[in-house]
Parts: sequence; C-alpha cells; structure tokens
Amino acid sequence: MIPSLTLGVEEEYLLVDPETRDLVVDPPVEFMESCREALGERVTPEFLRCQVEIGTPVCANIGEVRTHLTALRKTLIRNAEKCGMRLMAASTHPFGEWEEQKHTDAPRYHMLDQDLQGIIRRMLICGMHVHAGIEDPDTRIDLMNQARYFLPHLLALSTSSPFWAGHEMGMKCARLGIFDSMPRTGIPDRFESFSEYERMVERMIKAGALEDSSKIWWDLRPSARFPTLEMRITDVCTRLEDAICIAALYQSILRMLIRLRQRNQRWRIYPRMLMDENRWRAQRYGVTRGLIDLSRGEQIAYPVLIEELIGTLEEEARALGCFDEVQHARTILDRGTSACNQLSVFAEARENGADEPEALKAVVDWLVTETAADLP
Repeated sequence: MIPSLTLGVEEEYLLVDPETRDLVVDPPVEFMESCREALGERVTPEFLRCQVEIGTPVCANIGEVRTHLTALRKTLIRNAEKCGMRLMAASTHPFGEWEEQKHTDAPRYHMLDQDLQGIIRRMLICGMHVHAGIEDPDTRIDLMNQARYFLPHLLALSTSSPFWAGHEMGMKCARLGIFDSMPRTGIPDRFESFSEYERMVERMIKAGALEDSSKIWWDLRPSARFPTLEMRITDVCTRLEDAICIAALYQSILRMLIRLRQRNQRWRIYPRMLMDENRWRAQRYGVTRGLIDLSRGEQIAYPVLIEELIGTLEEEARALGCFDEVQHARTILDRGTSACNQLSVFAEARENGADEPEALKAVVDWLVTETAADLP
C-alpha cells in the first residue's frame, strides 16, 4: 500500500494582554465560545488557560493546509481582539511566569495535573505538530525509524523560543529544555515492526505506567488516534509561511523515504546518541551554526545542509506540488527564524535605551504583529 501522505497540522498559541503584554491568566469564556461557534472542534483549550490549540482537518495537499491554517489563525486573532486580547504564535512568552498561570478546568487536565504535578504546571510552551497519513502500521514504523534523522533539520528552521521567564536563555529553542522534563519525550527508539511497538505499549499499560499511547510524547510518534506519523519536535512558527514550509518539508521527506522503500533501499539508521547531538545543536543554535552530517562525520553549516536537502527533495516536492513551499526555507535563512528576530528586536530596544522589561515588551509587540503579518 502506498501511503496517502495526507496532512493535518496542529498549532498552539498564547493569549496576551495588549496593555501589559503579559499572558492573560484567565481569558473570558466568550473567547472560546465564539471560537467554537465559528470553528467547532477545530479549536480546543490547552492545559493552561492562557493557551489555545487549533487543528486543521485532513488535507490532501499543502494548498489545503494553507487555506485552513489561514482561516484558523484569522478567526482566533479576530475573536481574541474582540475580547480585548491579542494572539501570539511563539513557543515561549518572553517574560510570562508559569507559576502565575491556571490550568483549564477539565477532567483530562485535572488528571494530568495530579499525575505529573509540578512538571506539567511548567509547560508554558507551545508547539506545532504535523500528521502525515501512512495507513499501513509497519510502514509507519519503518518511516519513523528513518525520518528521525531529519528532525533536527526541521527544529532548527522553526525555532521561536529564545526567552524563558524574562531571561535570554542563550538558546534558539528553550521550549524543548522545558518539555524534556516530561516522561517519554525525545527522539524515539528504533523498532523492528509495529508489533514490537505495540508490545512495548501494552507492557507499559499492563504495568500501570500508561493509560494508552497518547501519553507517549516523542518528537515523532505513531498517532494514538489516527493512521498517521506525527512530527512533534518543532516550535510553533510565528509566521504562517514558515509553518507551511516545515509541513511541506516533512511531507517531502516522507515521500522520498517511501520511494527509497519501493526500490528496496532505505536511509541509513544512525545511533540515537548522534541524532540527539544534532537535536541539541538545533536547540542551541537554530540555523546559525551547523549540524553534524552523520555520513561524513563532520559539522556542516546549516545553509549548506538545507541546500543539499532541497536538492534531495526537489523531485518529491514537485510531485507533491509543494516545491515553492520547500524553497521557502531559503527565505527563513535569509531573514532569520522567529528566535533570531526576537533576539534582534530585544538587542535593538536595549541599544535604544530601553530597560530589560521594556525590551521584552517590544519583543511581544513584534510577535503579535508578525503572527498576523502574512495572513491574506
């Protein structure tokens, strides 16, 4: 069976007060009510009340993803403004404090709070997840094993979390440093088959460690609800077109691996330690340094790596109708990721005489503006 490679994208956003630029600890109920009226189940609350999550329907191609993400973002922005708030697409708030937040009053979130305690309460972070339709379970696992290699490449392009609780963290992605305090995170192990994966899950359920596989929060996982391979490593992108680019890259990577599989070939499987090192480098430097080319055993500048990746994926991206979106990675490199630009805004404000709190507010203003900047 040839996978359909349909797409579905989930994004998490933050709600901010336009006066203080801080997070809205307890948004008015009218906000979610109006969003639900317009979008139905496409919008859901998150663990913390200052967050909101959207999810596209199943999309046949990247054009449909763009159409739905545009409509979802525009609706949330409009309804947030009607309720005196602003929507911000970034994986961390520049100065928001997790201790001040309240979690959503729902059974699922009460259970998570009781189970994970202080760890889950610190999850003042937002991400972007991309589902790709892969109907055959064994193919799903085989592609997961191979696609792990490319996760740091995607993370680097998405970085939008250089600040945490008012501190410049010296990282382009502080989000994963927070998220990795959760259990069952990171790059997944290699599995020989879907049956092996199921046996592991069943063993943990039997031991009382898990209720189901939805509590496995790897960077890449077989979805517990859908016949998809869910990519979860990336920060949420501030600009819509950057999110579209990452979804297109992910879809193209999977198609390339499928075509290798059809020729009885595969991408080389590397030890997880080496992939973890690239994951760390993507967190620390984003696109500003290099990753390790694991076949050559040397660091390669990220712009060189992305050019090689675009070249490798050109045939697949053209067949999928998303080559322009894949090439947008060059635009991200030219102007910088959200994290790079946030740091520039902060530095410029400080150079112009702003103190740190004022400079951090300038970053929030930039994020709010950029979240809506490329919406038609």
